[in-house]
Parts: sequence; structure tokens; C-alpha cells
Amino acid sequence: MIRPRIMAVERFEEHRDLLTGVAYRILGTVADAEDVVQEAWLRWSGADTAAVDNDRAYLIKVTTRLAIDRLRRIASRRESYVGQWLPEPVVTAADVAERVELTTSVELALLVVLETLSPLERAVFVLREAFALPYAEIGEAIGRSEATARQLGRRAKQHVEEGRPRFDVDRVRRREITERFIGACSDGDLDGLIAMLAADATLVADGGGKIKAPLRTIAGREKVTRFLTSIATEAGVRWFMDAVGAAAADGLTVQFSDVNGAPAAVVTAGGRVVTVFSLVIRDGLIETIYMIANPEKLSRL
Repeated sequence: MIRPRIMAVERFEEHRDLLTGVAYRILGTVADAEDVVQEAWLRWSGADTAAVDNDRAYLIKVTTRLAIDRLRRIASRRESYVGQWLPEPVVTAADVAERVELTTSVELALLVVLETLSPLERAVFVLREAFALPYAEIGEAIGRSEATARQLGRRAKQHVEEGRPRFDVDRVRRREITERFIGACSDGDLDGLIAMLAADATLVADGGGKIKAPLRTIAGREKVTRFLTSIATEAGVRWFMDAVGAAAADGLTVQFSDVNGAPAAVVTAGGRVVTVFSLVIRDGLIETIYMIANPEKLSRL
């Protein structure tokens, strides 16, 4: 009895990273994704795995259905979320971030757009665009016909293409702009920031009601610049340190890391991550600034 159990564990573990990737893209948070994968393991461990012909397809189906159910359950929680809700950032290794298929499917900007899809549309989009599954297998995974899966996929892709930002700079250029952006913020360089921002630039902050952060999107180059330069003053730094729950003695440190497949600025204080800045760049200018400060979304970084 021990041998089959060990084999079942090995078969599941072979696909754990894949299943976590599917669940994260559908749900947008690591915690929810890990819970779904754990539940998928419980389903797997209680099933007649000897009768399963295709472990990958079977486990993707189980994980996808669990993720869809969970997304429906947490919809009301996100509707009552304090301030703007942003996906949980995840660090991606530099070599992995170079893989376009991974980079484009975990970009924060894309995950934000996926939030506007229905649970079924989101699942179909993820399985098709990120993992290139055939529609027949997708239909099986979501409990719908192949024709319905195709229809959902077309609708989801059209919606995403309409709302998804267009990236026109390479990774090196994005890293350079991100570093210049943080430098201008730190120096309170008003003119420098204005020159880097698009006229319709926006700043979206996620404090989750646990950290002081703008509750609404800040829109327009001048307003965004004023906010960023205000937190660079001595008083602003004190406010920021208080906002993220850091002591004055902790000090702030900025590191540049690959987050969700793109260069981002990771701000730490006292050895813990307190904020992540991720930029959307269009035509060489910063179009959107994502500022994630909710500590529950940063603990895994």
C-alpha cells in the first residue's frame, strides 16, 4: 500500500508548479492558488489514480474547476475590498522572465484586465493563451462543450486585447526607465518625473485598508507627479514610513527585481518588503504606475 501512495505523490508533485501557475493566473493571489492546489492534491489522493490515463489533463481539470469555484466565492470579498484591488506580485527569476510565454501571461497589467472577465472566460483565456491547451481539453476542464469553450475564448481574447496595454520597449529599456523613475521620485525631481510620464498617466495603489495609500486611482501627469514628489520630502518620507508600518530606524532600501516577469522596484524597510512599484510603459513614457503596499500581498516576496 505504501508503494502506490508514493507513486501518487510523485505523479502529483511532477505537475505542482504547473497547477500553481494555472491557479495563480485564474485567481491573482498566491495564497488562493496554493489553497486550490492543496485541495486538488486531496482530490487526487482520494481518487483511483491507477485509472487515470493522462495525469496532466486530469489535474489541470481538477485545479481549474476548483479555481473557478473559488473565484466565484471570493468575488464579493473583492467587491468590498478597501481601495483598489491589485493582483499579488510574485518574483520571477531573470532567466524565466526572459521567456515571453511566461512573461506575458503573468504581467500585472494583464492580470488586472483579467479581473474584468467572468470566471469561465478567465479560465479559458488562461488555459488557451498561457498554456496553449486545445479547446477540446479546455471544454473538458471547465465542464462545457468544445464549441462553448471556443466562444468563451474568442470573447475573452477580444476583451483582453481591447483593455491590455501595449508594451513597446524591451526589458533593458524597461529596467532603465524604472531605475530613472525611482531616482526622480527619491530626489523629488519634479521636472524629471513630468518628462517621464504620459499626459494621461495614472497611479493605482493597493493598501488593502491595512496601509495608508490612495483609495482611488490618481489620474493625470500633474496629479501623479505631485503625489510622488510629496512622499519624497522629509515629511513625506515620515508619512510613508508610518504608512507602511516601518520604524524610522529601519530606513528604506530599493532593489530592482523581476516581478511578474518584468523589472520592478521593490522597497524594503527593516528587512521586509513594504512596497512594490511596477510600471506600464507606452511609447517610451510611463502610462500606469502600480503601487502595491498591502502587507498580506508582500509577505511571500
